[in-house]
Amino acid sequence: MKIYHVDAFTDRLFAGNPAAVCLMDEFPADQVMQNIARENRLSETAYLVPDGEDRYRLRWFTPGGEIDLCGHVTLASGFVVLNYCHHQSSIIHFITKSGELTVSAVGDHYQMSFPSYKLKEVPVTPEMTAVFGVKPVAAYLDRDLLCVLPTADAVRNYHPDADHLAKLPGLLQNITAASDDPQYDCISRCFAPKLAVLEDPVTGSAHCQIAPYWSHQLGKKTIAAFQASPRTGILYCEEAGDRILLSGDAVLYSVGELQL
Repeated sequence: MKIYHVDAFTDRLFAGNPAAVCLMDEFPADQVMQNIARENRLSETAYLVPDGEDRYRLRWFTPGGEIDLCGHVTLASGFVVLNYCHHQSSIIHFITKSGELTVSAVGDHYQMSFPSYKLKEVPVTPEMTAVFGVKPVAAYLDRDLLCVLPTADAVRNYHPDADHLAKLPGLLQNITAASDDPQYDCISRCFAPKLAVLEDPVTGSAHCQIAPYWSHQLGKKTIAAFQASPRTGILYCEEAGDRILLSGDAVLYSVGELQL
């Protein structure tokens, strides 16, 4: 089984979000895929099985379990397939638990079409304020929790605590604020202690919620988003009805063979 290690949402090595992409003829047992994800110790490991011309079945596993949507490893999967499997193709279709997703080579970036999350506003609770050390301006809940903090510094300077974060609602807990850097519209960070990932370096799925929020707040269809993890990453987001177009770069780190 061939495995590719890719840094996604970055144009340089050792930045962005590292992902593992495994290519195979058929999916192994779920426990095998889970064990590989735990062995890799990356936020996500992707498993791809061919399903027709320019189509693959795609599943994602974190060290803590299978997940229904992941952006950076989908970007990494598209990057691998377009560059190392289907050189003549410009778009790849992935069949997933979240429906059909696509990755296209568009200009200088790779672009994904993802479902947009709902902006269901929920009350800001004392627990949210205690966890983040500042009272959020607003909070939204879909699959994940999104808390809007008052300043970019509050996002940058937050020190995550897995036990406290895990007590908040949502599969992932995301924080965002308006950017104080004119290159970007917003700043964010993403945490997933319920999936055995304290902080995810750059998170495509989180921006299915973050991008619509800032698009509505700023009256813009396109959003440049900076994720302020220690590795950092950049996402270019465009609202397209009930879809979000997420674009970014990717860099190959290594290629190997799993001895299974």
